[in-house]
Amino acid sequence: MPDTAATISTFQPGILEGVPSVARYVLFTLAGDQQPAQALKDALTRASPLVDGSDVVLGLGPSLVQALGGEVPGLHEFPSDFGRLVKVPATPGQLWCWVRGDDLGELLHVTRRLQKALAPAFVLRHVVDGFRHRHDTGTGFGRDLTGFEDGTENPTGDEALQAAFVHGQGEGLDGASFVAVQQWVHDLDAFDAMPTQEQDHCIGRRLADNEELDDAPASAHVKRTAQESFEPEAFVLRRSMPWMASTQAGLMFVAFGRSFDAFEAQMRRMAGLDDGITDGVFRLSKPVTGAYFWCPPLRDGQLDLRRLGFEAP
Repeated sequence: MPDTAATISTFQPGILEGVPSVARYVLFTLAGDQQPAQALKDALTRASPLVDGSDVVLGLGPSLVQALGGEVPGLHEFPSDFGRLVKVPATPGQLWCWVRGDDLGELLHVTRRLQKALAPAFVLRHVVDGFRHRHDTGTGFGRDLTGFEDGTENPTGDEALQAAFVHGQGEGLDGASFVAVQQWVHDLDAFDAMPTQEQDHCIGRRLADNEELDDAPASAHVKRTAQESFEPEAFVLRRSMPWMASTQAGLMFVAFGRSFDAFEAQMRRMAGLDDGITDGVFRLSKPVTGAYFWCPPLRDGQLDLRRLGFEAP
């Protein structure tokens, strides 16, 4: 088990906190094909005071870590081989921010401040606005736009710390987290057209009361992703939120882990690579992005970027 006290003092706390009322998923890319490492470091140094790890969680993509001359064990790009039976796109990213709060207008201003701090080395590439839907104060969970409860099987307490954060690898690494980010687009018309039992069997839970169904088919999402059914067990800390833009809507799937191993084990099984059975969730939704990021730990309340060869103020 991790040293809980040490881990708590170093991780970005927004990862462990529940999902906020509203959030923005903000992706930045390099301005031009190449940027001098020093220009990238200067940009991150300017942005660092805006990243407290709670209101703003920050992740760096593998190509950015490489451009900075850093090395993070276990960090690599989103695999391109998931999509043999279903489409699971890989869309590598360079700098990702999860901007969290309860006022979408304020999150716009935080995004603008980040954008100005990171310029001219980075440019804003993509923003998705997320929100908490039908939040149940009793369980602490929100709902997917299909109405199903999201995050029911999330680990809690020390188990969440064990699943989500690096430990035992030394300074500058302990307290870090690896995050998988996918934007899924729902076909809500197709979902609405399904009989109730078919809806339940796609997920493996009863929509009416969230009870897991013993007679659900092998393709049911709950059966495909049962975290304790893998060897070794594949626990991740999910922090997903619904999103919508005009008439499109879906789920921003976000899973934090001490490595990418657990997510990849689940994604392989969902995509049917283990046994040829694809997850029922693909009948009502499809991923359109897929990227990996490394969320550095904190040191004295600031981003700990020692593994990238410099210190943020």
